[in-house]
Amino acid sequence: MNPTPTVVLVPGLRDHVPDHWQTVLATRFAGAVTVPPAADARLSRDTQVTALHDTLSRIRGPVVLVAHSAGVHTTVHWAARHHRPVRGALLATPPDFDTPLPAGHPAPRTLRENGWLPTPRTPLPFPAVVAASTDDPMARFGRVVEMAHDWGSRVVDLGPVGHLNPASGYGDWPQALDLLREFGCRPAPDTEASA
Repeated sequence: MNPTPTVVLVPGLRDHVPDHWQTVLATRFAGAVTVPPAADARLSRDTQVTALHDTLSRIRGPVVLVAHSAGVHTTVHWAARHHRPVRGALLATPPDFDTPLPAGHPAPRTLRENGWLPTPRTPLPFPAVVAASTDDPMARFGRVVEMAHDWGSRVVDLGPVGHLNPASGYGDWPQALDLLREFGCRPAPDTEASA
């Protein structure tokens, strides 16, 4: 029987948010690990990729990555540079960095200067599910489907869930548990009833 993988949460560029679904999800899996936010150089792709790589280097055994927003881009940039077995990845609502984002977010030029562009568009070396919103202000649904196709990933249409964050009304996201079970992840027994 395959050992249960460690769930590794890859946040976006946000600060820690207690009611974010990733934060809630971390409490549901024994031994779940969250990639720590960068203290400085937060916009640097290299800083984010290094943080993910350092986190993964401390984990023995299989892992499943759970990335949200810019964390999806961290994950695909990491996968283009590093080789470590990954059982699977849940990639939720990736933004489209090639298109200007809403006010208050970095412009494409800033993202390029910090190493985020171009977005890797080669197949990922592990199975992945891209969870896409039909009304995400950070990316048109069709663009997310294109990225998922290029990454060799299956697309799950979440419907109109905004950016799948607390601002869109999403703290808990129970569907994530079902998607993670596909990769052999099992919630801690004492959290099953609340899931």
